Amino acid sequence: MSHLTGLACIRCGASFGIEPRFDGCPECRREAPSNLTPRYDLDAAARELSVESLRNRPTGMRRYRELLPPDIQDAATLGEGDTPLLHCERYGRRLGLERLFLKDESQNPSGSFKDRLAFTALAMAKRFGARAVGVSSTGNAGAAAAAYAARAGLPCIVLTVQGAASAIVTQMQACGAMVVATRTKADRWRLLQTGVAQWEWYPTSPYFGPPVGSNPYGVDGYKTLAYEVCEQMEWEPPDWCVLPVAYGDALFGMWKGFEELAALGLIPRKPRMVAAEMAGCLGAALASGEDAVPEMAAPAPFLAGSISVNQSTYQALHALRASDGAARVARNDELLGLQRDLAAAEGIYAEPSSLAALAAVRRLCEEGRIGRSDTVVVVNTATGLKDTAATAGAAPEIPTVDDGDAARFLEILKNAHGYRVEA
Repeated sequence: MSHLTGLACIRCGASFGIEPRFDGCPECRREAPSNLTPRYDLDAAARELSVESLRNRPTGMRRYRELLPPDIQDAATLGEGDTPLLHCERYGRRLGLERLFLKDESQNPSGSFKDRLAFTALAMAKRFGARAVGVSSTGNAGAAAAAYAARAGLPCIVLTVQGAASAIVTQMQACGAMVVATRTKADRWRLLQTGVAQWEWYPTSPYFGPPVGSNPYGVDGYKTLAYEVCEQMEWEPPDWCVLPVAYGDALFGMWKGFEELAALGLIPRKPRMVAAEMAGCLGAALASGEDAVPEMAAPAPFLAGSISVNQSTYQALHALRASDGAARVARNDELLGLQRDLAAAEGIYAEPSSLAALAAVRRLCEEGRIGRSDTVVVVNTATGLKDTAATAGAAPEIPTVDDGDAARFLEILKNAHGYRVEA
């Protein structure tokens, strides 16, 4: 059973009951807006959750029921979680790393890590009397919300923007979501805020600024990333965990998972967390020492659209500070090259946003902060099949062989691909 006791502010610790609170801490709103996070009776959880008890449980996120929202056992599931942790030996050697691992979230049901948030958030939707699920999203969050709302039998409204990646929007529509586009993010947020306040919609995404993060019960779903990684590494946690970051939901959730495992005595230490960002707001906040994450200049259009925000959150900053972590900026011009390199070396076709994490790893290796023998886990947030247009646009033209000409075929293999067939 779940041992959820209520919600608490990540920054000041103010406590609340098990309530539908999605707008952050009222105490911190003026100084440094902060999200709330679920709290659990860890002493009670420790009596039921152990290395031994986990060995006898089925796979998937429900196996961690003591530290997830109380209705998780009855939640609508699509088989989320239990994604592979892949040792990327060949690509790791390029970076000078012996132990580079990739947590491949592209193998979740809707193709991204957002399934963890949607599954856990929707576990509480009916308890709170939700009439519909509402989400502001241009990508994975909307697709996951649409899929899990369909599974739960709830209407889903997705507010997106004009020009969002067509494959993901099609995925939302296929799952029955009511997709509506607006001209600006502010318009999306304004409409979703109205839906939450007036029409009893259940939000799974941020919907106001300055942002605090997503649905706190949903963010707790990301704790299972830490739980799974530690199980997969036989309870020896990595030295570094690197994630692409927008509002920092997964970064904070994963860090919280490590904190809980350490408090339960299941791991001997906690890793350092790294935020791979596009605008640099978390790096600026770390440098200034302030709690309020600054709003940076509006970023140019990025390939990594899902993390192209100009203001992150206190929850992300908290995870970096608490773990003695770091933030590094990824450049738009390096993402497609990293995408091709990873796919060619390891067979993993990741969405451009995911490659920001590898860019951050490369920087930290060049700086000497990550050592050759350090164990590094990178989270691949989604499959590259979510948006193939950028990859296709950078790919070379495919040569053609006429009339089954074997000699011409061998010439193409040699000249276009550098491959020589041995006689």
